[in-house]
Amino acid sequence: MKISKGAKLAILGIVLVIIDQVIKVLVKTNMSLGEVIPVIGNWFRLCFVENEGMAFGMKFGGIVGKVLLSVFRIVLSGFLIWWIGKLMRRPDTPVGVLIGLTLITAGAFGNIIDCFFYGIIWPELRLAGAPFGFMFGKVVDMFSATFFPPVFNFADSCVTVGAFYLILFQWKFFSKEENKD
Repeated sequence: MKISKGAKLAILGIVLVIIDQVIKVLVKTNMSLGEVIPVIGNWFRLCFVENEGMAFGMKFGGIVGKVLLSVFRIVLSGFLIWWIGKLMRRPDTPVGVLIGLTLITAGAFGNIIDCFFYGIIWPELRLAGAPFGFMFGKVVDMFSATFFPPVFNFADSCVTVGAFYLILFQWKFFSKEENKD
């Protein structure tokens, strides 16, 4: 049985979201908030923190910012899924472009899950002052490296790696796209 390119990308995205969620749940259920576990000395550590939902622990305007960020993530994810589908139908689209966009989409979904459901599952993860848990959950972060001060999670890594990969290795495809217009 041959698996289509679209099915392979969907499987990749689902696996990345599952990895992200498993790591976050393990950290949330097995570490205390603020706990630090050295993995490679002080160079790389697990450090359990919670943030309001922006990448790398940045804050964005309290409850209103949380709603705007959630809507932005949903719209971006929908656009990326549509764009991946459109690019998949073109024979000149490199597989690397599709993989990079899938990494970004999976990372966005991972953090959407946190924001939408963690405030319900764990009420203590609800954003302070939020009227209800749905859509107001905090994001669990756990990776800390000495060369990069913010604490981040696997979903943030997917977005970052996907974006850098596209910029570094797939820029020719996108510059060709721009010249078609």
